[in-house]
Amino acid sequence: MDNKRDYYEVLGVAKTATKDELKKAYRKLALKYHPDKNPGDKVAEEKFKEAAEAYDVLSDDNKRAKYDQWGPSMGPSGFGGAGGGGFHAGGMSMEDIFSHFGDIFGGGSYGGFGGFGSAAGGRRRRQQKGTDLRIKVKLTLKEISEGVSKKLKLPRYVQCQHCNGTGAKDGTAFNTCPTCHGSGVISQVQQTILGPMESTATCPTCHGEGKTISEKCTFCNGEGIVRQEEVVEFTIPAGVQDGMTLSIKGKGNAARHGGINGDLLIVIEEIPDP
Repeated sequence: MDNKRDYYEVLGVAKTATKDELKKAYRKLALKYHPDKNPGDKVAEEKFKEAAEAYDVLSDDNKRAKYDQWGPSMGPSGFGGAGGGGFHAGGMSMEDIFSHFGDIFGGGSYGGFGGFGSAAGGRRRRQQKGTDLRIKVKLTLKEISEGVSKKLKLPRYVQCQHCNGTGAKDGTAFNTCPTCHGSGVISQVQQTILGPMESTATCPTCHGEGKTISEKCTFCNGEGIVRQEEVVEFTIPAGVQDGMTLSIKGKGNAARHGGINGDLLIVIEEIPDP
């Protein structure tokens, strides 16, 4: 979508449209081009994304003011997009759009249509993320002005090595999920404003894994993570300020049953200089 259409034109509203009018217009288009109604239709998918992009900008007062000043030439990159990612090339996925605008469809894990159905296909496991760790690091004025490397021993949750983070004994004690029979997804029919609609959703029993634990790992009690102290090294750049928070990706707690580690959040505290 390099040649951008006017966002007001995309939603079919006047430039004086109220937020309620914008919401109604977007909802109408989103339902029309929804992936569950148009499985495999790339044109509908692009129109679905285009409508989401337009609504993301025009429903936000600050973004709308910029857009009214600069027009279509500004593009989504000038606004940062929903959640900081934008809808342009390499931006938000369909799941991100549903997560950001789920209320438009009346709730549900993916906009009230039951999990994005046939457009996504396959197993619907959501990758879990571990919790973030927050620590305070005290720095002298010299360390703040020059930068410094630190090495700290921190207690945090890490993947259990005895079960490889699965939570199952020896990493192998699993049964086929009795709810989804190993597929990781379930079919369901929901009543929408468009009538009955069949879709697929992540299995609530196995969370998309297709299997359940038959015998828990005794070292982590089935959690897949254990608490232990680890040495973490990091560098604080010169010029930080008191109260500033730095983030180190992946140095937080591990997630239960696999997934992405949380982040380590470092809060800077300046030691008063005599």
